[in-house]
Amino acid sequence: MRTDFRKRLLEGPILCDGAMGTMLDLYEYPELPREIHNLRNPDIVERIHREYVEAGAEILQTNTSSGNRLRLAQYHLDDRAEEINRHAVEIARRAAADRAYVAGSVGPTGKLLEPIGKMRQLEARDAFRRQIEVLVRAGVDLIMLETFASLHELDEALDAAKEVTDLPIVAQKTFPEDGAILSGTFPVEVAEHLLAKGADVVGANCTVGPQRMFSIIRSMHKEGVFLSAQPAAGIPTLLNGRALYHASPEYLGQYARELLQAGVTLIGGCCGSTPAHIREMKRIMEEFRALPEAERAPRITMKPATVVEEPAEVSAGRTERSRFASRLGKRFLVSVELDVPRGLDMSSIIDGARYLHRSGVDAINITDGARARLRMSSLALSALVQRETGIETMTHLATRDRNMIGLQAELLGAHALGLRNMLFITGDPTNVGDFPQATSVFDIDSSGLIRAATSMNGGYDLMGNPIGQPTAFLIACAVNARARDFDLEMGRLEKKVEAGAELVYTQPIYEMETLEHLLKHTERLKVPLMLGVLPLRGAKHAEFLHNEIPGMTIPDGIRNDFRGAGKKAQELGIDIAVKFLSEARPHVAGVYLMPPFKKYEIVPEILSRAGISTQTSF
Repeated sequence: MRTDFRKRLLEGPILCDGAMGTMLDLYEYPELPREIHNLRNPDIVERIHREYVEAGAEILQTNTSSGNRLRLAQYHLDDRAEEINRHAVEIARRAAADRAYVAGSVGPTGKLLEPIGKMRQLEARDAFRRQIEVLVRAGVDLIMLETFASLHELDEALDAAKEVTDLPIVAQKTFPEDGAILSGTFPVEVAEHLLAKGADVVGANCTVGPQRMFSIIRSMHKEGVFLSAQPAAGIPTLLNGRALYHASPEYLGQYARELLQAGVTLIGGCCGSTPAHIREMKRIMEEFRALPEAERAPRITMKPATVVEEPAEVSAGRTERSRFASRLGKRFLVSVELDVPRGLDMSSIIDGARYLHRSGVDAINITDGARARLRMSSLALSALVQRETGIETMTHLATRDRNMIGLQAELLGAHALGLRNMLFITGDPTNVGDFPQATSVFDIDSSGLIRAATSMNGGYDLMGNPIGQPTAFLIACAVNARARDFDLEMGRLEKKVEAGAELVYTQPIYEMETLEHLLKHTERLKVPLMLGVLPLRGAKHAEFLHNEIPGMTIPDGIRNDFRGAGKKAQELGIDIAVKFLSEARPHVAGVYLMPPFKKYEIVPEILSRAGISTQTSF
């Protein structure tokens, strides 16, 4: 009978196994998910476990990293989750016999949890709890929480494990390949957080190779803390869809020595590692154990592995808030949307922006592929407008076309280009646009993107990893006051404000009744409104917007007025806009004008007749 695992931790370093997926690939069992082989090919799973035991592993991780029902549902296997996990423990038990501990491996759900994504926290915790209950009943010796990029999700898994069992828990987070993060204070903050929540062993696995892993562990070290480290075998290359890793057993062994000297108790390999890597790590561990006790004491002042340092901090002026943000609440603001043309010729945008800048407009709205039409990048065009004209932009960014990595990269790029005012939208699906066969991404919705920008304003990315210098975005969102399901729209707006939205732009409104209804329901949110006003050009224009554009509603009375307006239709459209804006002005922070058909000259006329003075720039 093996020593109780918690007592075993006190006796010194423990060698864990290596990758299961890598070995299944090598043996030509590439089918996904890996866990399906617990049912279809148990012999090969057991063979891999036995090879790790023969290589010297003292801990076998069950083939269940993706074994929660939410992850298995992606392969239509959620109804077999219990069977898959139970068989995994039975297979590992046979291979381990009395030579190794069996760790119940639990990985992330593969979905973004609220408030970033749509997965409810309780649903994720329930999935973890159900999986862990099966693993515990089947007879694991400990629970291994691994490969969690989100500390928030790791918390849910750890809480679930604590609810289910008093078995030892190893909690491991993955860290980005980032020298500044790995050599900073963030890893030790993560370790302290997980220890406070009840983990027995804390550490890191996957994502980074042994050199970066050493930087993490060196930062995490604290007297009396049991640390784990399971680095990947370097960074893979893809060949015919298969990940190939290049770090040799000798290289991994070299850093095993460094990790042990840095105070690691549980050590092993992750993606790309094989029994050959574990065998070399075993040899290094035996050499380490043979050293005199004084030489085995953690040396945390040793020179860290080379890391990529962040560049020197940029000047404080680059992180200042925008003029638009500084004026919000202090004067009535005006922003104007320009009609982005196809192709490369943006002269109409530049000319329009210059004209409006001279007219005292505060910002130019640049849309992001509205209605899924192919147009120049809103970020590039916004930077061009600001550079060429001096007026600030309110840059729209949609979640449709980019995944969460790309969206955050765009935000960093926008900030570096001097863009500070951002309006986040989910965006229209691609099937309504120029390329209906294109893929709509929607990793996150506008609320998730707002939360990302809010995190960056605090100096962190969506997963809570430090980004160095914080950003300084003014975060805006949109609302449709005439939404068919108004309660649903208000619920979405509340989520946006809770995520960090500081300013709300409305879809075009035409009457005080609609605005007053919106104000009544948004008053408690304490967020300023930019009133959307789109002057109508005629009866056809009104009917087109009302009947063919999603989210647009033109009141019946206004459409009737246009039917008899004849040649005075344009003048009528301006009159309606002026009258409405004059009434609405005391109740909103500013106006968001959308002049149709590039008729930018009507902007100063509407503002003047509505009694809104502007501070001209020239």
